[in-house]
Amino acid sequence: MSIKTTLILAAAATAIGLSGTALADSHGADDHAQQDDKALVIVTSGSLQTQGMAMILANAMQQQGTALQILLCDAAGDLGLEGYNSEGINTPPGHPMEQVTPEAIMQMMMREGARVDVCAIYLPNSDHGEDDLREGVGVAAPGPMAEMMRDPNIPVYSF
Repeated sequence: MSIKTTLILAAAATAIGLSGTALADSHGADDHAQQDDKALVIVTSGSLQTQGMAMILANAMQQQGTALQILLCDAAGDLGLEGYNSEGINTPPGHPMEQVTPEAIMQMMMREGARVDVCAIYLPNSDHGEDDLREGVGVAAPGPMAEMMRDPNIPVYSF
């Protein structure tokens, strides 16, 4: 390829890139970026305060526009069980409720679009089956979870 051809191609690529940027700016690129904001929150702790803080922080992220995937493993998998009721935890100052349970916050986030799954090995290593899960809680498949964990654009938070 000649230098002249290389320069013409570079100029064309630059022009296309600039016009694409201008087009994106004029059509709400920030809105699109906001929609693409995703996070994976993995909760394994059996500690009530850790589960509660994980859900409080995840809820704040969701309210700020983050699409959430929550993965419940080990003792935290119990949060995904129908009929499981943990003790209430006192909330931080300014929270609309004085006391709340981690599973109540989780269910509120689910109503707002958060996806919640138990780990693939949670059910086979417990006395529970899929029928015991809360409505809307699924069982995670390792492949898609690994893809999310490997995606540099999706932060992973573990509690």
